This record gives sequence, C-alpha cells and structure tokens, in this order.
Amino acid sequence: MLNTLLITGTDTEAGKTVLTTALAAYWQKYYPQRHWGIMKPIQSGIGDREWYQKLFVLEQSAEEITPLYFQAPLAPPIAAAKENRQVDLALVWQALSKLRSQRDFVLVEALGGLGSPITEELTVADLAGEWRLPTVLVVPVRLGAIAQAVANVALARQSRVNLKGIVLNCVQRRTDAEIADWTPSQLIQSLTNTPVLGCLPYLDNLTDLDKLAQIASDLDWETLIPIQNSKFKIQNSK
Repeated sequence: MLNTLLITGTDTEAGKTVLTTALAAYWQKYYPQRHWGIMKPIQSGIGDREWYQKLFVLEQSAEEITPLYFQAPLAPPIAAAKENRQVDLALVWQALSKLRSQRDFVLVEALGGLGSPITEELTVADLAGEWRLPTVLVVPVRLGAIAQAVANVALARQSRVNLKGIVLNCVQRRTDAEIADWTPSQLIQSLTNTPVLGCLPYLDNLTDLDKLAQIASDLDWETLIPIQNSKFKIQNSK
C-alpha cells in the first residue's frame, strides 16, 4: 500500500476534503506526468465525489471514485439499511486494488472520523488497520483539539493503523496565538508520539488550486509519501 494514502479526521468537518484537495492540487501542479487517482470509497448523499469531479480531470468514472454510494446522508450501515442493501467492502477493496494498480499514487478520503462506523462491526480505524493503509489524521484547530488528537491516535494504535502523522486544519480563521494555544505541535507530538506534519490555514476559496498546491507544499511530504516507493520520488517543489 505504499502508493496509497488514507486521509481521515477526528470527526466530520475536520478538514479531510481540504487536505485531500490540497494534496491533489499539489500533485497535479508539480507532477503532471504522474498518474494519480482519488477515491471516496463509501459516500452517503451528495458530497465529496461530486466536488472532486468538478475540480479535477480525473479520468475516472463515478463508480471508480466512489464504488459504494448510498442516497441518505447518514452513517453507511444506517443508509444501507434504508435501501435494503449491505455495505459491500469486497466491492470497495476490488475497486481500490484496481485503481492502485493503474496509478502512481492514490489519495483515499475516508468518511466521517476515525471512529465512524462503516458496518455494524467495523469503524474507519478497523478498516485502515486491516487493509494496512498508510494514514494521516486531520485535527481541526479549536479548543479541545489536544484531547481529540490524543484520543484518536489511541484509537489508531488500538486498531494497528499505520499512522504517518497529524495535519492541523483551521476550520475557521485563527490567529497565530490561537493556533499555538489550542494546537501546540510539540505538546501534541509529545502526548501522541506522532509527528505533526503541518497546519493548513483557513481558506475562503477552496477552488483556488494554485493556492492549495502552495499550501500543500509546506507539509512534510517525505513523511506523507514514502520516498522509497520505486514508482516515483517526490521533490521539494516550493
């Protein structure tokens, strides 16, 4: 799974889509010769799949982006029950495996938070651990973020998730003082023994791909994407 990165968060609206979009924008701008893909494996209601289709030329069908789609904007086991369907993880795995074999790199945006249910027995953390997906955790910059980071990293460890690091995200405008007080990187790293790979500022316009690529360039790419992957080698393009 070295050519795959799962983007998850502490909860809904943590900033997974912002980070995924920024990473995709960076990839598209600086590595146009490389074939990358994007997945939202399970989606309930209109949302991220449509966003990525609008923003990027992906050369992927809707089913390749989101192999498992439910109409109701609810947790998958609840949305599936309303349609008298099952959450078919075999279908998701097959689609992911196929996309990985065709692309140099695949960005996978999880649903909800790390503890969100996928089935009645499995959470996002369980799936990330079982499928051995390199994972990054998005933590929103707000009061209580330290506790959220600690709890979610503990859940990741319990589920044996290959957690590469934490990315902080300003879901609203934040001052430097608020960022330092609410999400002190050194303290979070010390408490979780997990590297903080950067902080995304608040953005008014999430369709500005040049700005997103520039923001993504400030992240710790060598940790996010393994340099030893033989398919490609990331260079610092700042």
